[in-house]
Amino acid sequence: MEITKQLWGTSPSGKEIYLYTLKNASGAYVQLCSVGAAIVSIVVPDKNGVLGDVVIGYKDPLHYFADGPCSGKVPGRYANRIAKGKFTLDGVEYTLPVNNGPNHLHGGPQGFQNQVWDSRIDGDSVEFMYFSQDGEAGFPGNLKTIAHYTWGEDNSLKLILTAETDKPTVVNLTNHVYFNLDGEASGSVLKHKLELNASQWLPTDETLIPTGEVQDVAGTPMDFVEAKPIGQDIKADFPALKYGKGYDNCYLIDGAMPGQLTPAAELWGAVSGRHLEVLTTQPAVQVYTGNWLAGCPEGKGGRAYQDYDAVAIECQHCPDSPNQPAFPSTVLRPGEVLEEAIIWAFDAR
Repeated sequence: MEITKQLWGTSPSGKEIYLYTLKNASGAYVQLCSVGAAIVSIVVPDKNGVLGDVVIGYKDPLHYFADGPCSGKVPGRYANRIAKGKFTLDGVEYTLPVNNGPNHLHGGPQGFQNQVWDSRIDGDSVEFMYFSQDGEAGFPGNLKTIAHYTWGEDNSLKLILTAETDKPTVVNLTNHVYFNLDGEASGSVLKHKLELNASQWLPTDETLIPTGEVQDVAGTPMDFVEAKPIGQDIKADFPALKYGKGYDNCYLIDGAMPGQLTPAAELWGAVSGRHLEVLTTQPAVQVYTGNWLAGCPEGKGGRAYQDYDAVAIECQHCPDSPNQPAFPSTVLRPGEVLEEAIIWAFDAR
C-alpha cells in the first residue's frame, strides 16, 4: 500500500489541512482529508477496468467547511437529528444548537464535520483524531474521537470509529459519504439499484424526527429488501417521501448485533457495472438520496451537483435515540469505549 500526505490548504482559523492518498497495487485509490476526517475520493474500476471516482466532493478544501451535504465527512458529536435540540441524561437536561428546522442535526453548525482533525499515517492506515471539549455544542464530557481508515488490496475501505469520554454523554458517529457508482459527475443515481438488509424502518414526523414506531417496509415504497431502482417509488404519494423530497429515512438492519459485522446494503451502478457492498457493526442505516444537493459547492470535476446526483448510505444509531428509550442506547460513560466499524467493498460485474 502506497500512502502519501500533502498539504492541501489552510483553514480559516489557520490550521493546516492535509490530503492523504492511499493507493493499492492495482492503482485504485482513496483520498482522505483532515476537514471532518472526510472521504474526498474513491477511485475504482468499472466493468471494463476503467478507473473512476465514485464519491462526490469538492476541488477546494475550504468548501468542506459548512457545506450543506456534509459530503464525505464524520459528523458529530451526534450524527442525524435530536428533537428540538434537547435531551435528558441522568436527570440533567442538555440544550443543543438548533440548525435543521426545529431540530439539532449532525452536532450543530460547529459539529465534528466542520473541524480540522489531527491526522497521521499509521502503518498501512490513516488515522484522524478530534478532541471535543466538555460543553462543546451543549454536549457533556470531554470526548476523544478517532477515525481509522484502511484501504485494501481488494478495493475495500474500512473505517473504525472509536470514542472515549470523561463524563456520561451521548454519541452517534458515521461517515456521510455520497456514492455515484457511474462516476461523481455522471448525473442522477435514480437508476442505480439499491438493496437493504432491512425489513423495518422508522416513520417520522414532518421534521424527520422518529415517532417511536417501528414499521415493516413490506407493501410500502420504503421496501428495498429486494433490489430495485432508487427512483422507482421516490415520487410515490407517501408521507415519508414528501417530508424529505425523497428518501431520508432510517432503517433497522436485520440481524444486527453489537460488535458484529452485518451486511447493511448493496448498490449497483446503472451503467458502469460497479457494485458496492456495505457492512457495519451499527444497528441502523440512514438512506439519503441527495434530495437537496443543488446549490452545494462546485464538484471535483467542475460540475455543479444537482438533486439526486448521489446517495448516502449512513451506518449509524437511530436518530433522536437520546429521547427514544426503546431505541438502542447511544449513551457513553467513562471507562467505556465506543467502537463501530463500516466497510465499503467495491467490485465490478
